[in-house]
Amino acid sequence: MNSFQIDKNILSQWQRQANRQYPALCQQRPSQSHKGTFGTLGILGGSEGMAGSIILAGIAALHCGCGKVWLGFQQPALPMPILSQQPEIMLNTAERLLHRSDITAWVIGCGLSTSTTALATLTECLQQKHMMVVDADALNLLAQQPTLLTGRHNNQNVVLTPHPGEAARLLQCSISEIQSNRYQAARQLAQKYSAWIVLKGHQSLIVSPHGQIQQNETGNPGLATAGSGDVLAGIIGSLLAQQIPPEQAVSAGVWLHGAAADILAANDTGPIGLCAGEIATAARWLRNRLTESV
Repeated sequence: MNSFQIDKNILSQWQRQANRQYPALCQQRPSQSHKGTFGTLGILGGSEGMAGSIILAGIAALHCGCGKVWLGFQQPALPMPILSQQPEIMLNTAERLLHRSDITAWVIGCGLSTSTTALATLTECLQQKHMMVVDADALNLLAQQPTLLTGRHNNQNVVLTPHPGEAARLLQCSISEIQSNRYQAARQLAQKYSAWIVLKGHQSLIVSPHGQIQQNETGNPGLATAGSGDVLAGIIGSLLAQQIPPEQAVSAGVWLHGAAADILAANDTGPIGLCAGEIATAARWLRNRLTESV
């Protein structure tokens, strides 16, 4: 396991904050635990040429404590027989993965594409009753077909994670309108879709389906890198799969993602040149430090 150095005062502050706001994140593992105790996450995406997206999400999910992770590639056949850098992660096609009955939470959209087959995958996934994170291309499909979500009976098990461009498409406005009043835009998204919203960017905003809003304070410009959003989706999905209540899991995932980037920068990895694949190990290190304060 990677070892990181961080100012003791900052770590103590994070431990106090996490215990106060995200107590489920800080619980030590019971001695009688097994892999089924901490949920199974299914991640759908990774169309041809975009397999790295769900791989980043899956590795992040595993590092943040999920018991089992499945990747479902939006391709007719698997692009590789095994994930060499993380062989613990199980592989399938998106079509077959959707028929498994042991998934406890879903992430969909990372490298999904906006093809007609991708739309069919999203439509079928949205019929699932488990918690799900809707990210990236799945958001672009929702922007084209908003009734996919607005027509559902209950969206409180759905988390939308748009960046400003995706938010603009979802609200049918310009990016400048989103950025000129991010609080208003985030609330409008929550109101329109009755779902959890993470409006990404500097000091990301988290909004509940009922409109409660909070601003995240962790993170740095190193997160402005390809794949960072996939990692965030994997982290949030992992916490949801572990049955951490969404009231904690959504904001805790954003907080943990940003704090991991701050840890990396403090250890001379970034912010310039920080790579998304480096975030997961720092997030794992911090989550284990949080359990020490319980």
